[in-house]
Amino acid sequence: MKSGMFKLCLFALLAAAGLLLSGCGGNSNPSQGVVIIEPEPDPVLEPTEFPLQISQNGRFLVAQDGQPFFIHGDSPQALIVNLSENDADFYLGRRAAQGFNVAWINLIADEETGGRVDASTFDGIVPFTTPRDLTTPNEAYFARADAMIQLAAKHKQLVVLNPIETEGWLDVLQENGVDSAREYGRFLGNRYVGFDNIIWMHGNNFQTFEDPNDAALVQAVALGIQEFDNRHLHTSELAFYASGSLDDPSWRPILGLNGSFTYFITYVQVLKDYNRADFLPTFLIEANYEREAQGNIPGNIRRQAYWALLSGAAGHMYGHRSTWQFLPDWRNAINSVGARHMEIVKDLFTSVAWFDLVPDQQHEVVTSGLGTFAQEDSLVLGENDYLTAAATEDGTLAIAYLPNIRTITVNMGAFAGPANLRWYDPTNGNFTGILNSAPNAGDLVLTPPGLNSEGTEDWVLLIQTN
Repeated sequence: MKSGMFKLCLFALLAAAGLLLSGCGGNSNPSQGVVIIEPEPDPVLEPTEFPLQISQNGRFLVAQDGQPFFIHGDSPQALIVNLSENDADFYLGRRAAQGFNVAWINLIADEETGGRVDASTFDGIVPFTTPRDLTTPNEAYFARADAMIQLAAKHKQLVVLNPIETEGWLDVLQENGVDSAREYGRFLGNRYVGFDNIIWMHGNNFQTFEDPNDAALVQAVALGIQEFDNRHLHTSELAFYASGSLDDPSWRPILGLNGSFTYFITYVQVLKDYNRADFLPTFLIEANYEREAQGNIPGNIRRQAYWALLSGAAGHMYGHRSTWQFLPDWRNAINSVGARHMEIVKDLFTSVAWFDLVPDQQHEVVTSGLGTFAQEDSLVLGENDYLTAAATEDGTLAIAYLPNIRTITVNMGAFAGPANLRWYDPTNGNFTGILNSAPNAGDLVLTPPGLNSEGTEDWVLLIQTN
């Protein structure tokens, strides 16, 4: 599959405001039994914000006009091989309507990533005219891929495009050797240099990334692409259970974006990548997918997103068991609870200056009620109660995520002026318990307002100055 002030407890003021106090197989016939939506005429693709660039401070990505780009991604990895163009148009359009603006798609996929043994599309088109020979690309196959990427552009979706993922194709790279891998990269760089809506991604469960021979093969593809295409950024996904792209420093000259990959507690890996001396913009490239395994319920999926975003990530990728590989129930899964909760994540962060947030690693904003910071190999998401928080350096904005109900203390002296505090329900996107113009001095002792609309305990605290 597969990121000292004097204490002043404003009890009466808070009570009046409502804030609580206290001391993997593909779908071989994806259109069967459903109504086919006729495709619209090919659109005239006007200039967009793509391709993306690195921000001046090196912490996030920006569009062509310099506006910050919040990575809010989905992971339809097997889209090219398992969907018709009609179905892909429907899927990408629906995801765009849900707020997603990025799609991770594997350019070629075999049975390891939701496709077939021969890496063919659902209607029998293979990627290479000679099986497993990277120097024999099949024009019909890559024309299909072109159409899918253009459909993503139509829906203003950035494609994180993996040219040859390493879970299913590393042995093919080994058979072909460095020279053929580089030739394949040249083919791709020449073909896709004019497609604006691409970021190249290398690896995927790349368990042998520390082997210099295997690393050279994957990097040969990337370097071949860059011979013809210097317009697009590159990123990589290395090994599970946790890694960052820069765990292999040999990738540093190639990459423009760091991928934090973890099936553990996301803030641990994201903070590790954020704190690197040679940092790149970091995003949560993959974590646990909804319904992929027991315990991957919506509450845990949203938890790992908030943890990552408040630990310095410039965005995140979501995935669902049925939609990354397009199992027969993918049309129902597209409207999952987890997908809705991801939309609520985006609504909050894009309504504020998310790009100016800095992780509150010294606990200068929320000073108590922090919970327990996870061990590096902590796996059970639902059992970790650590509060992640981030704030802007000018003292005008802070966000904190509480996995469960507890009393916390907020240092109001950290803010530049009187501030408004609101609890945000991560299950329905509603605010409650509004406190306006709280003085920017002393401490506030707060407790979330009971269970959220889902009946679970997690809440988000938003603090903004007037």
